[in-house]
Amino acid sequence: MSGWIGRLPHAWMRESLLLMRADRPIGTWLLLWPALWALAAAGGGRPAWSLLVIFSLGAFVMRSAGCVANDITDRDIDPLVARTRTRPLAAGRISLRAAKRLLVGLLAVALALGALLPVMTLGLCVAGALLALTYPFAKRFIPTPQVHLGVAFAWGVPIAWSAAVQELPVEAWILFVAAICWTIGFDTIYAMMDREDDLKVGVHSTAIFFGRFDIAATGLLYLLTLGLLAVLGIRLHLNGFYALFLLGALVHAGWQLFVIRHRETGAELRAFLSNKWFGWLVFLGLIAGG
Repeated sequence: MSGWIGRLPHAWMRESLLLMRADRPIGTWLLLWPALWALAAAGGGRPAWSLLVIFSLGAFVMRSAGCVANDITDRDIDPLVARTRTRPLAAGRISLRAAKRLLVGLLAVALALGALLPVMTLGLCVAGALLALTYPFAKRFIPTPQVHLGVAFAWGVPIAWSAAVQELPVEAWILFVAAICWTIGFDTIYAMMDREDDLKVGVHSTAIFFGRFDIAATGLLYLLTLGLLAVLGIRLHLNGFYALFLLGALVHAGWQLFVIRHRETGAELRAFLSNKWFGWLVFLGLIAGG
């Protein structure tokens, strides 16, 4: 174990943070971006700092809770998969009881953050938590579980938009669908790395569902994302700076598809991780274009 987590004095603290994937912040970024996009769009390019802080903390807490819930649900599957067998619960370094307590604590913190938001938004937060906690079951029964994940990640859009302006106009739902398409796209790339193991243990993914058309499907999902973001810009009357940043996001999406063209695991991971920069490009475009 390396990094700052490995230097912590107590084993339970180290294993809890690893269970939360605190050493891998990419998940927090990917969950956070749709909410930040919504705050920027609803705020005319000037999101409230208080909401930025609340949603940043909320993304970390809910992503952590989702990881813990996922590992609790997959505790019998993870030891069979090379990439997951060393996780704290799968490897037996933390007990199931301790993991459940950690999950309850994280959900309590999330509820406390939600209580700082309008009543309408708090109800949406509860729905979002249910979406996140039920995702681990989706991959057992739904051929395309990334659709469920997409809705769960994109749910930050209506939550954040309603927190900013206490209403949900058509533009909020356009951004919501765009975030769903983006999430399905990048998580299909992630699922490509696990395709063989997923087939072995009998769980579903869009990488399996799309088969040899996985890269083409991902490209189409990215085009849908960018097309919807362009429609959003037109409806919000955003200026030319937004178009420039959106063009940058298009180039970045094309680079991802080029990188994964040979379906090599290292390249797929690099493309997946790079989506935090896609998120930055869209966010900065909404700020500059407002």
